[in-house]
Amino acid sequence: MSDLQIGLILLGVVLILAVLIFNWWQDRRVRQKMQEHFPEREHDPLMGGSQASSTRREPGLGVREPDEALPADDAAEVDPATEAVIDIVFAQPVSSEHLHQATQALHKVGNKPVRIFAERDGGGHRARLRPHEHYVSMQLAVLLANRSGPLSDIEWSQLWAVAQSLAERFDGAIEGPEQAPVLQQAQELDAVCAGLDAQVGLTLRLSDNRSLPDISRILKEVGFLPYGGQLAWMSDQGIPRFTVLFDGVHLQDVQTDGVERIDLLLDLPNSPSDEQAFSRMASVGRDLARRLDAELLDDQGHPVSGGADQAIDGQLLDMYTRLSQAGFQSGTERTVRIFS
Repeated sequence: MSDLQIGLILLGVVLILAVLIFNWWQDRRVRQKMQEHFPEREHDPLMGGSQASSTRREPGLGVREPDEALPADDAAEVDPATEAVIDIVFAQPVSSEHLHQATQALHKVGNKPVRIFAERDGGGHRARLRPHEHYVSMQLAVLLANRSGPLSDIEWSQLWAVAQSLAERFDGAIEGPEQAPVLQQAQELDAVCAGLDAQVGLTLRLSDNRSLPDISRILKEVGFLPYGGQLAWMSDQGIPRFTVLFDGVHLQDVQTDGVERIDLLLDLPNSPSDEQAFSRMASVGRDLARRLDAELLDDQGHPVSGGADQAIDGQLLDMYTRLSQAGFQSGTERTVRIFS
């Protein structure tokens, strides 16, 4: 081997060593700078950050970013004691837009209201459809009884027809109870509710025909408030204690300008429980009788005497108690669905 070749080999080794030393020096500088900004800590932040934070945190249990958070479930659910349900499971998830279009006209069958529930693709219970979601199944829940009577075979058949139409439209499978037990449950519920239903009225018989605007003004002066197309005496919970009828109809249904009779109506299942339910209404009735020059009568057409107020209060309180014991808290949404 010539001297030139040996010299070239040595030069190459020197260059390689120089590169390695330079890389080591650069790496050392980078590490020093990182330590200046992020000094070492006694405890690894990935393991809790400090001794006081010794509880292990499971992955995924912390606060999720808004775009990762699952929408909360709706609180309302099927009520098995008062509703019969037909389930429809879809072969493929159905968009909320398509499902809304197919069910937007479905509010009742016959005289029985129908509620729609859906299960979201990926998880989530819905009592109302939400935009930009997809659903894997839905439930049609029909009320078993209300003041129009128990669910009939015709109403149940109508709901089945609706369910079958939806299943065919979205390639779904139907599951639901047989008709006979459903109608039997409806009959039993209707019998229970019939024994708990009560309405108490007082009548103000005017001495002369009065204009509707004039009477409405006086009613609002004493404390009545507009409520869903009618006038009502409201409780602190925002629920009507009793409402007003003009010649037998609510304010929104009055067809004439003149009124000859005003009724105060206490609808017990739809009003909040009250130890002075009747005496409160009678007191307002007596005040109105003075203002309107009217005679206050009970629902039998007899003049109302003050001595009976407390006795009637006791009877109504007993009715409120029985209603609650049967599982129907007066004035709640569930009870209003049944007693309507």
